[in-house]
Amino acid sequence: MSLIVDASVAIRWYVPEDGWREAEAILHEPDELLAPDLIIAEIGSAIWKRIRRGDIPSGFEAGLLERAASAFDVLVPSAELGADALKLALSVGHPIYDCLYLSLCRRENAGLVTADKRLAALAAEIGIITRLL
Repeated sequence: MSLIVDASVAIRWYVPEDGWREAEAILHEPDELLAPDLIIAEIGSAIWKRIRRGDIPSGFEAGLLERAASAFDVLVPSAELGADALKLALSVGHPIYDCLYLSLCRRENAGLVTADKRLAALAAEIGIITRLL
């Protein structure tokens, strides 16, 4: 089975936040891990924010985005998902960047793993099997 992992989970692979053990365990499951390529920018933004706040030290980011990219079996170009994601975003009133993950779930008939309660609720509402960390 394929799993779509969002940035709220992937960031926990590198920063010890609530649910980090569960997030890390996903890396060792036999499932194929996929995400829209947007996830790399989202992880980078989350790391930038934590460094600016002083939560983690500068220098921590060295090589992190490359490691993050290699954690996935497939990073799907967002352009491939954009039309469906925009249609979904407009119909459910939710930002397109989250809808890229939902669009990928639907395309691949895959489950979603997220730590975002609002996204998990929306995914379940549209019939996507969801695991909330």
